[in-house]
Formats: sequence, structure tokens, C-alpha cells
Amino acid sequence: MNSTVHTQADPRREVDRWLGNYAEDHRNATNVLIHWICVPAILWTVIAALWVVPVPALLGRAGLWAGVAMFLACAFYLRLSRMLGLAMFLVFVAFSVITELLFRELGPANLLYLAIGVFVVAWIAQFIGHHIEGKRPSFLTDLAYLLIGPAWIVAKLLRRAGVRY
Repeated sequence: MNSTVHTQADPRREVDRWLGNYAEDHRNATNVLIHWICVPAILWTVIAALWVVPVPALLGRAGLWAGVAMFLACAFYLRLSRMLGLAMFLVFVAFSVITELLFRELGPANLLYLAIGVFVVAWIAQFIGHHIEGKRPSFLTDLAYLLIGPAWIVAKLLRRAGVRY
């Protein structure tokens, strides 16, 4: 059962609680594989969709709103763990480079269409994965899990690399 309510007596770090609770809903190998593919894809689609939101010339250029969202997400991750925050920052940089290149190549309208298509397909796959798992998606209990999903994948990569987050 997912529980995001914790007492002060809980000795685990907040990041461990978030990731542990998320992991409880993601144990089936097929669902985990789907999440390894779809969570980064969905994260990219959000960045890409925000990238094309018009920006007044006085404020900056395309990508500003995505940058603001990534900054706020990084602040959340850094509060949980410096290493995880740094790793997520690097993910955001990589996704920003990819998005900027696609923005230049495709233009804003086609980038948005691509992002919407990937978003829809990835979410359908995620719901299929949760059907296979037999558990509801974590974000249905707390929307913060929409931020925890990408961190869960990055934390797994960090552990595999022997890096403590």
C-alpha cells in the first residue's frame, strides 16, 4: 500500500521514503521495463511542450518556460538529495539539448505534435504496465510522484554506478 504520511520517528531519509513508496508500485518486471522507457519519454514530452509555449521577446526565447519548470524540479530534487538533484540537472541539460535541436529542425508546431504523440503513447503504455502489475499508478495517490518517477530511474542508475544519492 502506498503511504506518503510519515512520522518524525521514521528514521529513513525523505528521498528513501519517496523512492521506496514508488518502488512498491513497480515490482513487476514488465511494468518496470515499460517505466524505464516511458518515464524518460514523458519527461521529455513535458519539456518539449513547455519549450514551444510562446515567450515574450522581453523575457527571453523559446525554452524559457521549460527552463523555469526544470529549475523548480531541480530545486525539489536538490532538497531530497544533492547527488540526485545534480543527476537530474544533467538529465535536464541533455533533454534541453535534444529539444533545442528538434525545435530548430522541426519548428515549434511539429515539435509540439511529436511531443503530444509520444506523450499519449507513453501514457497508454504506462497504464498497460500498471494493469499488468495490478496496482494503480503512484501519482493517483499523490501528484508529487510525477516528479519521483524520473528520480526513481536516475537513483537506480546511480546505485548501479556505485554512487550514493
